[in-house]
Amino acid sequence: MGRQIRVPGAVLVALLLAAATGCSGPIAPDGGDPKASAPAGSSPTAAPKSPKAPNSPGDDAKPAGGDVLPGMVTAAVARTQLAALEVAPVGTMAGYSRDKFTHWAQQGNKCDTREVVLGRNGTGVTRDAECKAVSGNWKSLYDGVVVTDAGKMDIDHMVPLAEGWRSGAAGWDSARRKAFANDLTHPQLLAVTAASNRSKGDQSPDLWQPPDKASWCQYGRAWTTVKSTYGLTVTEPEKKMLTTMLDTCAS
Repeated sequence: MGRQIRVPGAVLVALLLAAATGCSGPIAPDGGDPKASAPAGSSPTAAPKSPKAPNSPGDDAKPAGGDVLPGMVTAAVARTQLAALEVAPVGTMAGYSRDKFTHWAQQGNKCDTREVVLGRNGTGVTRDAECKAVSGNWKSLYDGVVVTDAGKMDIDHMVPLAEGWRSGAAGWDSARRKAFANDLTHPQLLAVTAASNRSKGDQSPDLWQPPDKASWCQYGRAWTTVKSTYGLTVTEPEKKMLTTMLDTCAS
């Protein structure tokens, strides 16, 4: 007859309670460390990934070859978009304020929309611990100027906030205005020289065109796509100038 092992009653009760309440950790088949029995490549204790920041740039937010803006369409598609836009007179600026378009929004890792665009449109960009660009090279689409100081670059809204307001955004809620002001997916934001951005102001294409005509094809496609995406209106002179810009495209 085998030798019996006596287990003290208090210890037995404690073990039974732990099993009943699930307080003990998972037990591996061999009684060892549960991590050791996990399938290869798994990470039982890994923390879940943080959710992606709203409107944060993924692969679909990176410019395609030859373009400096994301979400660009061909000239043919842009012409179709332009033909479908509602033509209307210039709207009122009553009630407008830039503060009604929240910018620049945080995009994660201490980076706001401005810094994301600087990183996307530049080459060799380095950032400090607060995500501020401290070095890099940027070529401004509007005037072809090359800049090495991030402080001399502005982030331009392709369709300016004020232009958006008078062509339909006055009727939007705050969430849609914020999306419009921080759109990293469509061709709405790009880094350009401060001088060219301030020369443009809030003017539409019939009133201001990039001085570097080599950029007109991209400019016309981008402006048209943003207005189409957000259902904004165009004026007759604006539509005519956009047609001229699209006519500079090779196809």
